[in-house]
Amino acid sequence: MQELTEAEIRASFVNAPSDVVARMPLPGIHETVWADREYLGWLDPTFAQRGYIVYWREGKPFGIVLRSASSSMSRGISAMCSLCRTHQPGNQVSLFTVPKAGEAGRNGNTIGTYICSDLACSTIIRIVPPPHDLQPRPDAVVSDRTSGLLARLDNFTRELLPAG
Repeated sequence: MQELTEAEIRASFVNAPSDVVARMPLPGIHETVWADREYLGWLDPTFAQRGYIVYWREGKPFGIVLRSASSSMSRGISAMCSLCRTHQPGNQVSLFTVPKAGEAGRNGNTIGTYICSDLACSTIIRIVPPPHDLQPRPDAVVSDRTSGLLARLDNFTRELLPAG
C-alpha cells in the first residue's frame, strides 16, 4: 500500500459526515509499515463499535466508516472473514455495517459483511503454511491472498457508491 498522510486519510472518507471525520482518531501512521498492508484498518478507541478502512482504489485513497455489531458470535463457532477468507473462532469475526455514500446513507441505507474483528486482514494473510512439497511458495501464497483481498474489498465498497 502507498503511504498516506493525515490529510489524505481524512479527505478519503465517502460515507461519513465531516464532523465525524474531523474527530476521528488516527492510528500511528508514522509507525505503519505500509508495504505490509493492503489497507489501513483500525478501531476507534473512543467508540468501541466504530472502525475505519482506507485503501487505494482507482489510484486515490478511499475511506469508509464501519460499525460492528453489538454482539459477537460464540467462540465455539467457526466463522470466516469475507475479505481475507480466513477461518477463525466466531468471536474473532464481526458483522460490520457500512452506511452507503450520499443520499442513500443519509436515509439510513447500509450494507454489511463479516470482517476480522480487529480489521487486521493484512496481517492474517501473511501467515503462510509451513513449507511442503505440495504447497506453493510462501511469496506466491501471500500474493494470491493479497490480490483476492483487494478484489473482495473493491467489490464490497463498490456497493456503497451511488449508481451511475
